[in-house]
Amino acid sequence: MNLESAKQAEQQLLLQTYDRYPIYFREGKGVTLVDDQGKEYIDFLSGIGVNALGYGHPAITKVIAEQAAKMIHVSNLFYTEFQSTLARKLTQLSGLDRAFFCNSGTEAMECAFKLARLNGSENAKIGGTPRWKVLSMENAFHGRTFGAVSATWTEKYRAPFAPLVPGFDFVKFNDVADLHEKFDDSVAAIVIEVIQGEGGIYFVAPEFLKAARELTAESGAVLIIDEIQSGLGRTGKWFTYQYYDVKPDIVTLAKPLAAGLPLGCVLIAEKTAAAMHPGLHGTTFGGGPLACATALKFLEVIESDGLLAHVNEVGDYFKEKLSALKSAQDCITDVRGRGLMVGLSIDSEEIAKDAHAAMLQRGFLINRTHGTTLRFLPPYIITTAHVDAMVTALGEVLSEVREKHLLHMAGGQHG
Repeated sequence: MNLESAKQAEQQLLLQTYDRYPIYFREGKGVTLVDDQGKEYIDFLSGIGVNALGYGHPAITKVIAEQAAKMIHVSNLFYTEFQSTLARKLTQLSGLDRAFFCNSGTEAMECAFKLARLNGSENAKIGGTPRWKVLSMENAFHGRTFGAVSATWTEKYRAPFAPLVPGFDFVKFNDVADLHEKFDDSVAAIVIEVIQGEGGIYFVAPEFLKAARELTAESGAVLIIDEIQSGLGRTGKWFTYQYYDVKPDIVTLAKPLAAGLPLGCVLIAEKTAAAMHPGLHGTTFGGGPLACATALKFLEVIESDGLLAHVNEVGDYFKEKLSALKSAQDCITDVRGRGLMVGLSIDSEEIAKDAHAAMLQRGFLINRTHGTTLRFLPPYIITTAHVDAMVTALGEVLSEVREKHLLHMAGGQHG
């Protein structure tokens, strides 16, 4: 099968949920992917933050082969070897107490919201006010299932499925006054991305996160931190909330956790977890032995290879190079990010769109989010040489695209 036959087959057989780029990948090694024509691409997207160790990592392929030969799945009705070991490791790294394993980030969010409402119901049982509402942020993205999309701000993700799950409201991101105004006795949870990924790589302000922590702690509501994209080393610490003097009640994880295999996780403080009882939540596939064994190896490689320090070092270098590019390109309005979660804002959606397409043609995988932001989520093993090659290509592309854009505008004016 090649690109054209794959396109035809998908048009006939698959639910039309994706507007795919016209590339058909066959294999990958390290930070490089190869398409059906043999063309190589340097990956600065890593499967939208999933392939943190790149492709074909020997430790990951080894553990997958060994565990697959023993047992892939058995069911959560029985005990298996790796769930509690992985839970112990993640709770030690996070400072939280318990874990629930699922299949994806959006499922992790569903569990988090159910825990929040369970805690709100428990509050009513001891004489308090029933709490059921969830405050999310403007520009937030939390997933595609009904609960997660109800907490997602962007209208194009929400409107086609209305009416959504009731009880979700939105706060202006980093607006403490708006947070205080909307927080009342009905609120069961505040959910925050420490860095809004899909929303354009924007950081939560320390004072805003502190206010959210204070409001939830004083009231009995819970603070949910969505680290699905920003967690597990992406920003140079295990969790991005560790850059702040705040400890959440619930943390959601997924993306790189099992190095490409589907695995999500919810980490929970003991007090919050106490509301859950057998039968109230579950999963068929989540936390299976193959995924959990792979996740343990992923965390081991991060530590043994010193990749958190590497992420910080290369991430700082990356931002320096992009900042220098900003000085040379007047269409760049901002460079944002931490570690290897970086966004570059362009002053025109058309320029950003054309630049993204041109970078694909040149063999660099990036993506565009929030219209005008070029987003970079490379594997943690990326090097400064890869950064140099990408930034050089991006500078050339922006110059070409900007010139074409100005000529088009001039032609339109003369016409």
